Amino acid sequence: MWPQTNRTTEEFYARLLEEFNEEKKGTCKDPFIYEADVQVQLISKGQPNPVKNILSENDLIFILEKAPLEKEETSHVEELQSEETAISDFSMGENVRPLPLPVGRARQLIGLYTMAHNPNMAHLKIGRPVAPLPPLWVRCDSSDPEGTCWLGAELTMTNDSITGVVLHTVSCKADKNYSLSLENLKNSHKKRHHLSTITTKGFAQYELFKSTALDDTVTPSQTAITLDISWSPVDEILQVPPLSSTAALNIKVESGEPRGCVSHLYRELKFLLVLAIGLRTGVTEWLEPLEARSAVELVQEFLNELNKLDSFADSTKKDTEEVKHDAAAVDRSVLTTVRGDLDFVEQLWCKMSSSVVSYQDLVKCFTLVIQSLQRGAIQPWLHSGSSSLLSRLIHQSYHGPMDAVSLTGTLPLQMLLEIGVDKLKKDYISFFIGQELASLNHLEYFISPSVDTQEQVYRVQKLHHILEIVVSCILFIKPQHELLFSLTQSCIKYYKQNPLDEQHIFQLPVRPAAVKNLYQSEKPRKWRVEINGSQKKVRTVWQLSDSPPVDHLNLQRPDFSDLTLNSSLEEKVFFTAMVTCSQVYFK
Repeated sequence: MWPQTNRTTEEFYARLLEEFNEEKKGTCKDPFIYEADVQVQLISKGQPNPVKNILSENDLIFILEKAPLEKEETSHVEELQSEETAISDFSMGENVRPLPLPVGRARQLIGLYTMAHNPNMAHLKIGRPVAPLPPLWVRCDSSDPEGTCWLGAELTMTNDSITGVVLHTVSCKADKNYSLSLENLKNSHKKRHHLSTITTKGFAQYELFKSTALDDTVTPSQTAITLDISWSPVDEILQVPPLSSTAALNIKVESGEPRGCVSHLYRELKFLLVLAIGLRTGVTEWLEPLEARSAVELVQEFLNELNKLDSFADSTKKDTEEVKHDAAAVDRSVLTTVRGDLDFVEQLWCKMSSSVVSYQDLVKCFTLVIQSLQRGAIQPWLHSGSSSLLSRLIHQSYHGPMDAVSLTGTLPLQMLLEIGVDKLKKDYISFFIGQELASLNHLEYFISPSVDTQEQVYRVQKLHHILEIVVSCILFIKPQHELLFSLTQSCIKYYKQNPLDEQHIFQLPVRPAAVKNLYQSEKPRKWRVEINGSQKKVRTVWQLSDSPPVDHLNLQRPDFSDLTLNSSLEEKVFFTAMVTCSQVYFK
């Protein structure tokens, strides 16, 4: 027995060490399978960390779980699913829940990790001194009486030498009624670890906004705004964080948020991306039109109106007033209505981006415009500095004959793309400068014409995401201007250095006093207390949340047998999690 255990320990440690060394080289690797039944993954700092739902773990950790089922096994499980399982959020579809290991198997793996690092196990064929590995966490199936859902092991070090290991046990349950005394928690920790003094730290998370589907046909966006607050000491369970706390907003916004108020700009951006992709790949997938009439009809009517009016200024005023009225009705916010100073090419963009559905539409529309310019039927007004091909042709028409333009190949796409890029840049400049959130110098990177058109489109896309973030905050949390300015500058700095990432969570430190109206009368979605002694890794944690703290177990299985017509399927259930520790000394 012991020789086999020794070999297993050596092989387990060697495989983990190999993975750890690969990570230090910067090589990102997929999870690997250990002994057929265990999947192992090294989670790096910054990656989604499942343990972070309960503990503030941020560094490298190993996550061990049951290896995914083979296709044949998956099909068999699907056939056996009961109605109760189908009603729950368990699914063997695309979003497969991580699979837990039996608690007994998890304890065995924790034992191998502990044994490998024990300097007293000199007979093991492991290099000395033993190279310490990151903490190891194992998903458990709660099959023991305590309902264990995680087991963890974390080394303790003194002067670069391994002196012991802290063993973590996490248990979770769904509970409609919970009762707990902070004093009992503190006394239990003192007794377990033979301590006379302890410290307590509190954490609360408030959900300020979360996007939901407006109807069954629309997938909800991933937009979410939360407020994290930390403080010490903790006076009682579910204490409201004091104003002396440390607080930060966490903001993740997906462009096109259905409850936002920049849908008109997002639609224009999507059309812009259609043109850019068409130029890059040769394939153009046109959007569904917003107008019932064809693009050619709309542009011809637009040109006729310009031709009939004595003053183009009158037409500009008339058209933009109509657009402003429509935008205000749709967008519900004066902050993001369409600009009132749209010039000719910008108004043309609005007409064409909402109605063009084919390459032929593009050619016909631009043909109508160029013919009107050649006849002198219109002399449209333009913003100074407008440098698109169509703008140059218009300037030429003021003074005489225009250059001949062949509307073939990719030229019509390029012409409309140029107009759209310039128009959206001006829209964003108008908002950020008008709201005193940025200057032209701040925005220079995003609006610079010195890079190629495709890169300009990419930077405009980044600028639109910043706009959506700021507008979402204005609408849903109504922060002070000082916070909005800081958020805008933080987003600008991030996107000057990083690629577009709508899953990125922007964090903004705030003073609790500045956001107290957002949380003091609200219930937190997560509340946690952590109790420590002199050893920070040895802790007791209790957490209450309104959603399951683990993603590999179905903690809530409603009993539908007793439901009446007046019963609610959404009766509030809270989830509690408890983390306890024990410390093993090697020396």
